[in-house]
Amino acid sequence: MKKVQQGFTLIELMIVVAIVGILAAVAIPAYQDYTVRARVAEGFALASEAKNAVVENASAGSTNYANGYTSPATDAQKVKSIAIATTTGIITITYGTKIADNSTITLTPSSGGAALPTTGAPVSSQITWACGGTLASKFRPADCR
Repeated sequence: MKKVQQGFTLIELMIVVAIVGILAAVAIPAYQDYTVRARVAEGFALASEAKNAVVENASAGSTNYANGYTSPATDAQKVKSIAIATTTGIITITYGTKIADNSTITLTPSSGGAALPTTGAPVSSQITWACGGTLASKFRPADCR
């Protein structure tokens, strides 16, 4: 009688292990980048209150664009701080060690293609935001690359 093979050969198992290893080699760095981008998005969410403060102060004609803004409590390992430059309205998000130590994203406001006024004149046109800073572009949100 003929004996029927049961199970897998060593070569077949080695091929499966090699395929799984290749997939893991591609997936792990992609996952790590994804987690960093999620933490960067947390900083952007926290900065939305700062953006609102700058817009309200610019609309009211205030010369202090940080007027009425209190920086939220943050986890220093993820988002160290969110600050508004009082005279320009530039928002700086500083990230901690879990992203890239002391990397920043700056959100620069402009109205009608020009910087916000420093004279106290109210802004009448829409405020747009430009991104900058030292954080690597692969970690920034899509609208900030």
